[in-house]
Amino acid sequence: MNQQVNIQRTPIKDDEWKQVIHQPLSERTPYETGGQLTIANVAGRILGTPHDETDYYIGLHELYESPDVHVLSETLDKTIDQKRFQAIQHIHMINQKEKGLSVNRFAAFLDGEQLIVKHPHPGMHRHLRKAFIDVLKTFQSHHEQGFNHPDFRRILLDLVKWMGNHLEPWLKDADIEKGMPRVIWYGDATKSQLYFLYYLMLIGCDVLIFHPEGKDQFNEIDPDQRFSFVYAYPGTSAPEPFPTEKPQRKSTVAYRSTKELDSVLHNEESMMYKPWQFREHTPVSVTLKTTYDELFLIAKERAFIRPNFRADNATVEIPNLFAMIMGITANEKEYWDRLQTLTGYKESHTIRRFPFTEEVKANYQFHYSHALDQTGQIDPVRLKESNIWRCKHLPEGIQEGIAQAISRLCKHAKLLPQNGESEADVKLYLFTQAVNLPSSLLNLIQTFDYAQTVPKLILYHTEQTGALSRSDAAALLLLNEIGIDIIVYNPPGYKCIDHYIEDQQFDTHWLDEMSFNQEFKEPSIVRKFINKIF
Repeated sequence: MNQQVNIQRTPIKDDEWKQVIHQPLSERTPYETGGQLTIANVAGRILGTPHDETDYYIGLHELYESPDVHVLSETLDKTIDQKRFQAIQHIHMINQKEKGLSVNRFAAFLDGEQLIVKHPHPGMHRHLRKAFIDVLKTFQSHHEQGFNHPDFRRILLDLVKWMGNHLEPWLKDADIEKGMPRVIWYGDATKSQLYFLYYLMLIGCDVLIFHPEGKDQFNEIDPDQRFSFVYAYPGTSAPEPFPTEKPQRKSTVAYRSTKELDSVLHNEESMMYKPWQFREHTPVSVTLKTTYDELFLIAKERAFIRPNFRADNATVEIPNLFAMIMGITANEKEYWDRLQTLTGYKESHTIRRFPFTEEVKANYQFHYSHALDQTGQIDPVRLKESNIWRCKHLPEGIQEGIAQAISRLCKHAKLLPQNGESEADVKLYLFTQAVNLPSSLLNLIQTFDYAQTVPKLILYHTEQTGALSRSDAAALLLLNEIGIDIIVYNPPGYKCIDHYIEDQQFDTHWLDEMSFNQEFKEPSIVRKFINKIF
């Protein structure tokens, strides 16, 4: 028997995976056992949760109870025998000595040490080796340093470990012409675990990756869905423990109807948004270019009313303001009325003394480098796991939003270089200041319900209020990335944020005349009283 093995993806429409996962190979399309063994596997990423979460967990429990289904996330065996461990270490030493082996030589060394799983079916035996080579090639294509990347040693060790601990016994018990192992993964996965799931898909196993929060971690390996489909439920929820016991709580018809109505009325495109509906979304600013008069009209509007507001199932694009107002108008009453209206909003935070941040001068190069991914960009996950992350007390969605904003902030540095700084120096400076944002500004971010009222930072800066610092400018850029309105009043018309920030990043409105030593005028008692009421 010298058949070739050919793995195809089973065509899946909507939620057909629920039935197909239980079908024997002979009932799937395509299937062939003649000149070559052609089998079809089911591989998918099941994101989010349905309206009835109880049904979701009952479905997971039924998979758990199904024969030949392995819930790998709950049973992962992380042990490795000493002989295999030493063999891997030996290969790593050769790899280091030769400054990076080729894929084929690496596979040959692994084969020589009998670290790639074997199979009595010659075609499957060859396929197991070829699929492992494909995994190595995929890793190499995703990492500039190839097999010298610091993550590779860990990933290879884990792959060999789990091939021996799981795949080998699974295949030993399987009749590959009737059914391949069925594997379930639930919740978060490490990089090693994702690559092992990828290998299982390549060799023909059925693999379903469930994540109730809607995180699509496998997208990094399979962004084009060549090896796995994506099925997204309408909602998301915090992960509960995997249901090894059958869930008992049943939802009522009224509850399910309410959830379904909720999804219709309050989906991303409905324009009817619940409070904190987008708390798990990533905020991305769309800074508007406005006239001076438009500025005040837009400032009072909620985010979803503003032009260019958009939300999908992961991101919310927030139209925001970033403007500097130079001088004052000839009509001083109108000038102060507008300014006091802005500062009087409940969501406004006014700054009248500078600097309002404390510049961090410590060297954060190590922390910055540690947070970078293989493309040289800040990885939000690594950043949140680092010991410099000061936002651990915040809800997870807000932490993710801030981390993503810091990543974008450093990727496209909008801070002007000083004293011969390189672009890398500017990015490091932005990173250092951003991860040390003052608690008052973190509080401002935490109050931000992305579709609703937009928090405002109003800066009143004159020659008497102190000098705005470069670290202040870095903080403003981060707040702008998140979607907060920033309006800088500068009555004397001196250089201000434009000393540090590229001027195309904000609007500059020149008013009728410059005013020097202009003290801030507090609103009258009557105005304060009216603001409290309304």
